[in-house]
Amino acid sequence: MDERRTLRVSEAVREELAEIITFEMEDPRLVDVAVSEVHVSPDSRHATVKVVTRGDQHTQNQALAALAHASGYLRRELAFRLQLRHVPELHFEREKNPDADSRIDFLLRRAKKSRPRDEKQP
Repeated sequence: MDERRTLRVSEAVREELAEIITFEMEDPRLVDVAVSEVHVSPDSRHATVKVVTRGDQHTQNQALAALAHASGYLRRELAFRLQLRHVPELHFEREKNPDADSRIDFLLRRAKKSRPRDEKQP
């Protein structure tokens, strides 16, 4: 696959996963989880999803386990939302960024800004 197409697919998968995990999944272990980046392989068969989580090591491990458990559901949702020939198999990893808490705050603010507002509010 073309490198530009791989980047576009990676960004589309990141946006959709962020929306699904943040706004649609009701698992309490995923409350403070944000998708920071996605790398789709050139053949579009695998995707490495880097997530930022808050809390101690145990809480982070529980969040990764919940994501791994929900990977089938997430793939199915991606197949429904994105018109891809192959929906990549999702592999979740913890972001190894030392300032992860500030990155989560940034991502949550960005997600709230992009969320459509109710037209009744001023």
